[in-house]
Amino acid sequence: MRKVAIIGAGLIGRAWATVFAGYGWSAALYEPDAATAKTARRHIGRNLKELAKHGLVRNPDRALARVSVAKSLADALDGAEIAQESGPETVEAKQAMFAELDRVADRNTILASSSSFIAASRFTEALEGRSRCLIAHPVNPPHVVPVVELCPAPWTSPQVVSRASEIYDGVGQVPVIVKKEVFGFVLNRLQAVLMAEAFRLVGDGVVSPQDLDKTIRDGLGLRWSFMGPFETIELNAPGGIPDYAARYTPSMAALAADAIGSEPFSRRNVDAVLRQWTGAQEPARIAALSAWRDGRLTALKAHKSKARRKPAG
Repeated sequence: MRKVAIIGAGLIGRAWATVFAGYGWSAALYEPDAATAKTARRHIGRNLKELAKHGLVRNPDRALARVSVAKSLADALDGAEIAQESGPETVEAKQAMFAELDRVADRNTILASSSSFIAASRFTEALEGRSRCLIAHPVNPPHVVPVVELCPAPWTSPQVVSRASEIYDGVGQVPVIVKKEVFGFVLNRLQAVLMAEAFRLVGDGVVSPQDLDKTIRDGLGLRWSFMGPFETIELNAPGGIPDYAARYTPSMAALAADAIGSEPFSRRNVDAVLRQWTGAQEPARIAALSAWRDGRLTALKAHKSKARRKPAG
């Protein structure tokens, strides 16, 4: 049985364990916090059962049996092909953890970080085994949103990137190769631009936060759920992408220039959103909504997995 070491059993670590266990891997969790470690398998079991409801996991109990809580870091890493680190999002924490991972793990074990913003070069440069380190940035929650951004450091071996891509593809993920390091990688940079304009539009009184969400949920998001932006614009002009660029470049350039303005996440804009937003911003409500979201995403993932592929060419 192939093995993954999951370093950190928080929300993302548990989701990664769900991904690998659901595809037949042994997943060993290493979590220093005893309380988090104690509840980790219960959360993973719940994830697996939700996936099973939609036919995405065959036997959730058998999958959960492949998940274990390791007694030590060395125990988790023993025999692992890949280690998925999902610890605190600070350079210092990742430097300390990767130094330990590099010291303990077998030389052939790939060391991957789930970091959302921190490039691998910032915490792996001094490591003897730095050539096996890279970013594998998931989208929350990764057990139902499958894209994973693989971003190597300048010294990461191309063979390691290739092996990592094969591993993630083999467990139902959609690996994307980020060719060079950039702050926030690709998804977060795209998301940041959209969120910045969303806060500006609400803060400037153009639209309510509820109607802005409808614009994405029932407009852009609906279309983007199965097509990317380049695929989208290819179909928005008879002559495809060159035709779209010729027709709409002046207007789109003017819109882009207009969107660059005041600080989008200012207190003024945040307050404007909160004045109009219903629902208490409290942990219990957020947790309940997160569970609902995960269920809807799981159903969408199941639908997409059964959908016929688009025509070739």
